[in-house]
Amino acid sequence: MTSTPLERLLTGSLVVAPAVYLIADLLYATRGWDDPAAAVVHVLGAVGYTLVMVRLATLGHGVLAAILLVAGAFGAAGDVAYGFNTIHVSLGDTNLVDATGAATLIKPLGLCFQLSLLLGAVVLRPNAPAWTVALLGVSALAWPVAHIANIGWLAVLVNVALVAAFGAVAASLRTTTGSPDVVRPGARQGPA
Repeated sequence: MTSTPLERLLTGSLVVAPAVYLIADLLYATRGWDDPAAAVVHVLGAVGYTLVMVRLATLGHGVLAAILLVAGAFGAAGDVAYGFNTIHVSLGDTNLVDATGAATLIKPLGLCFQLSLLLGAVVLRPNAPAWTVALLGVSALAWPVAHIANIGWLAVLVNVALVAAFGAVAASLRTTTGSPDVVRPGARQGPA
């Protein structure tokens, strides 16, 4: 198998980031949406998802991969901001979600995270198993429902689905050989 340390790192992020975020949402679901420990894990998971979006962008082509990378960067910034917002709220500070003016920036940035998950499903569609793409797409649509409405069990379920979907993609990438330009989940090897 030919892969570089960078490829292994990015592929590993497909397993680690969703698992870390699952832990964050388990903590939120059991301890409340203003729990500072959950928020710290949330921030770490959100940073990890930055690498996930870079990995997904490397699996795409052309304009779609570029759009995914931009949406992923904005989405990661928004997701990290929501984690820090929770830390601030746990300390008795102003909740940016309820504030006006410049604080409203957190909302569109946060929605870019779900957009990047949905774009990730589109990027994976040509080469990944259909169930993986469907699970990622449904998770992207359910994410804002769970997190905006603070529905703990749904947030946990969405993250379990993301662990399964991204874990399958990572496993597929680990079993595929070739250069970064050839590695695609579920792609045929050899001449067409």
